[in-house]
Amino acid sequence: MEITSVSSFLLYYDKIRERTNKLIRVIPPDKLDWAYLPGKFSIGDQVRHIAAIERYMFAETIAGRRSTYHGCSRQLADGYENVVSYFNELHRQSLEIFSSLGDEDLQRKCTTPGNAEMPVWKWLRAMVEHEIHHRGELYIYLNLLGVKTPPIFGLTAEEVEEMSRQ
Repeated sequence: MEITSVSSFLLYYDKIRERTNKLIRVIPPDKLDWAYLPGKFSIGDQVRHIAAIERYMFAETIAGRRSTYHGCSRQLADGYENVVSYFNELHRQSLEIFSSLGDEDLQRKCTTPGNAEMPVWKWLRAMVEHEIHHRGELYIYLNLLGVKTPPIFGLTAEEVEEMSRQ
């Protein structure tokens, strides 16, 4: 899918982010530091990573600057409320950068941290895929902990199956 309009992309991305926010709202605060194995991302790391990579890698390179991503450790934001505030503030900053683009900027080349050049629209698409990937990991983490998670599109797979039998 080629992104040809900044305004339509921002509307789409807002829906993607709302699904991620719904999931973040069900994270038990006392499980923020839980990880499935030592040395792997914790739940809080996942949330901080989505925020920091969006702002400091994707938004920076789209703005024509080098990536300034330096990880997602607890030193960036610790505790549930602080992590959510960090997540929202970095997203606000990223949207400011994305909103400043004109439709013609979507065809402009940007340079990724791996020195690949690609049109801005492809890099925006990769950013969305990246968020969805980490949201999926958060779903798994929370399910491993027995946390009831929100269905992405209103119905669970079991509800769709049941309705399909009727």
